[in-house]
Amino acid sequence: MQRIRSARRENATVYDYLRDEVAFRLADRVLDIKRTFEVAVDLGCGRGHLSQHLTSDAVNFLYQCDSCLDILKQAKPSPDVETMSLNIDEESLPFQENSINLFLSCLGLHWVNDMPGTFSQVLRSLKPDGCFLGVTFGMDTLFELRVALQLAEMERLGGFYPHVSPFIDSARLGDLLQEAGFNLITLDVDELVVHYPSMFELTEDLRGMGESNAVVSRPLRLNRDVLTASAAIYDERFGEPRENGKEGERCVPATFRLLYFIAWKPDPSQVSCLFTATVYSLTQVVAIQPCSRYLNP
Repeated sequence: MQRIRSARRENATVYDYLRDEVAFRLADRVLDIKRTFEVAVDLGCGRGHLSQHLTSDAVNFLYQCDSCLDILKQAKPSPDVETMSLNIDEESLPFQENSINLFLSCLGLHWVNDMPGTFSQVLRSLKPDGCFLGVTFGMDTLFELRVALQLAEMERLGGFYPHVSPFIDSARLGDLLQEAGFNLITLDVDELVVHYPSMFELTEDLRGMGESNAVVSRPLRLNRDVLTASAAIYDERFGEPRENGKEGERCVPATFRLLYFIAWKPDPSQVSCLFTATVYSLTQVVAIQPCSRYLNP
């Protein structure tokens, strides 16, 4: 319902800035793979954010797939790759076994209720040595908003409800891919911080993106007192002076944690991994560097 409402807005494309940026980054990873994929599938394609950056050097034929027909009707085909749009349920894939070379997913997996089932179907549909490449929101996404809302409700109501959709963590995502049967799994973490004038502009943009909370147990509305308190807490705890803004002008950051992953369908030609990797974010790596001065040369 959230995605249908966002698709029917007159200014729907105004809110595509986040998906467009992440799609550009994901497409860059596709181009890093030194092969041409004959048939690719973009699961949860939205308005064709990813297809705009794919070239015929990387993909010969692309299926753009989305469960929301209103959004799919607005999807732009790739300017360089033959494209077909399909209105499908991401939890019931229509592709034949061993028929697809590449599955892509750009910020759509958090809407899938049965992620293990979807992963198993992706694996089944892939050809041997086929690739599953994607990005999804990580667990700490919008932590500033979550903290502000919870503190305000605790203060005003003595308890809180989940107002931010739950997101998966990197360890669990890796486990699900491995349990589905994928091989050579690699994950890395990135983040994108967007600044807004206040919490109200952030929540309005989330609705425009179709990314407002869909948890069944959520209250349908927040009362005005809680909203006002949340905005004040958000600014107090996380707000900062706006860069190049007027004197006294402030803004609040919203952090989108991005989990990128790549996994392959097993094939005898693949090199086996001798150990299990650990996922680190770039911020963790940077944080390790100052400790080196305490080590003996």
